Amino acid sequence: MTQTTISEAQEIIRDNMDYTLFSWSKQKGLAPIAVKYARGVYLYDYDGKRYLDFSSGLMNVNIGHGNQRITQAVMEQMQQVSYVTPSCVTKVRGELGKKLASVTPPGLTKTLFTVCGASAIENAIKLARLYTGRHKVIARYRAFHGASYGAMTAGGDPRKLASDAQQVPNIIHVEDPYCYRCPWGQEITTCRRECVSHIERVIEFEGPENIAAILMEGESGSSGCIKYPPDYLKKVRALCDKHNILLIADEVMSGFGRTGKWFGVDYHGVVPDIIATAKGLTAGYLPLGALIVNDAIAEYFNDRVLWLGLTYSAHPVSCAAGLETLKIYEDENLLENATNMGHYIDQQVELLKQKHPSIGDFRNTGLLGCIELVKNRTTKEPMAPFNAKPDEMAIMNKVAAKLKELGMYTFVRWNYIFIAPPLCITREEVDEGLAMISEAIAIADEFVN
Repeated sequence: MTQTTISEAQEIIRDNMDYTLFSWSKQKGLAPIAVKYARGVYLYDYDGKRYLDFSSGLMNVNIGHGNQRITQAVMEQMQQVSYVTPSCVTKVRGELGKKLASVTPPGLTKTLFTVCGASAIENAIKLARLYTGRHKVIARYRAFHGASYGAMTAGGDPRKLASDAQQVPNIIHVEDPYCYRCPWGQEITTCRRECVSHIERVIEFEGPENIAAILMEGESGSSGCIKYPPDYLKKVRALCDKHNILLIADEVMSGFGRTGKWFGVDYHGVVPDIIATAKGLTAGYLPLGALIVNDAIAEYFNDRVLWLGLTYSAHPVSCAAGLETLKIYEDENLLENATNMGHYIDQQVELLKQKHPSIGDFRNTGLLGCIELVKNRTTKEPMAPFNAKPDEMAIMNKVAAKLKELGMYTFVRWNYIFIAPPLCITREEVDEGLAMISEAIAIADEFVN
C-alpha cells in the first residue's frame, strides 16, 4: 500500500479548512489561495503562482504588501513596550494623534483609537447619542459599515439579513443616490435631487429632535462605488446644520488616499462632525481603527464622562504601524499616484466599454472603483441581481473563476468587479490587470441580449 503524499500548500489548506472558520461562506467547497508571501501589488502562493491583488486585499493594503518600514517600526515599538492600558499613554499614541490632526478636515483634532472599522462605527453611534441626547441614526441602504451588530444594522448590506432579528433599534434607512439606477427614475442632469428631499422627508417623519446623526460613507465602496451627485453631501451637511444633527463620515474604506485625497469627503467640500476610519490607517498591516471628532464634541466631554472604551484602544504596536504608514503615504507620493492611476484607469475602462457590451457602468474615484456588468445596456438588466442567490451567480462565478485562473485576486460581488489596487501600482501593472479583466469579461459578453 502506497502512502499518498500531499504538497505543502495542500497541507496548509487542509489545516485551515479542518481547524478554522471562514467569513461569509459555506464551509465546504472552498478553494482558498495559500499565500506564502506578498510584495507590492502581488501575492505568491506555495506553488509559485503569482496573483495581482487588484482589490488591495479588502481595499485596505493601500501602501502595497511587504513594506519593511512597517516591520521595522513595529519591531522597535515592541522592543520598548507592546501593551499598556488605555489610561496610560505612549509617545507613539500622541504622535499618531497629532499626525492625524494634520491631515483631517479642519477642526477634527482629537481621536479615540479603536480596533477596526466596525468598532469605530459602533463608537461613533454611541458618541453621537451621548453628545446629542437623541437616539435615532439615519443611514443608507446600499452601504456597509461593519459586521458587528450596531455597524451591521447601520449598513444595508444583505449579509446582515441572517441576523436581522437582532438588529440594533433606532436605525433609519434611506434610499441611495444611485444615479445609474435612480430610485426615482431621474437623470442627474435634470433631477431635483430627489435623493436629498427624500432624506428631508424622513427627517420630518422621524422627528428631527430625535435624530442624533446621519451616517454617510465618504465615498461608496463595497456596495458598488455608487457616485454621489456633485452637491449631494453638501446638501446633506446643510440638512444636518438645519436640524442640529451630527454628520458621521464612514471613511473606513475611502480614507487615507484611496480616493486620491486623504479622505473621501475632501472631494465634496464637506467637513463632518465625526470620522470613523480604519483599513488604510495601517494599510492592513495591523488592526487599528480611529474615531476622530471635532473640537466642539471633544470639549463637551472635558467635564463629562466619555462612556467609551476598549481594552486595545491606542495599542502601541498598532499605533506604530499607523504612524509609519502615514509617513509612507507622504514619502512615496501615494495620494498623487492614486489620482494619476485613477485617471489612467478611467481612460482605459472607457476603451474596454467599446470592446465589451456587457460593461454597463464604471464608477471610480482615485483607486476605488468597480465595473458593473449588465445583460443589456438599454434595460440595464444586471448580470447578477442585488443579493443574488447562488443560481443567479452562475455567470459572474465564471468571470470570477477566470480572473483567478489568470492570476488576479480581486473582489467580485453580484454584477460588480472591483478595481481598487494598492496605491503604489504602476501603469504597467494596471495594464496587466485590465488585460485579465478584459479576458474574463468576454465570458459575460456571451450573455448580452
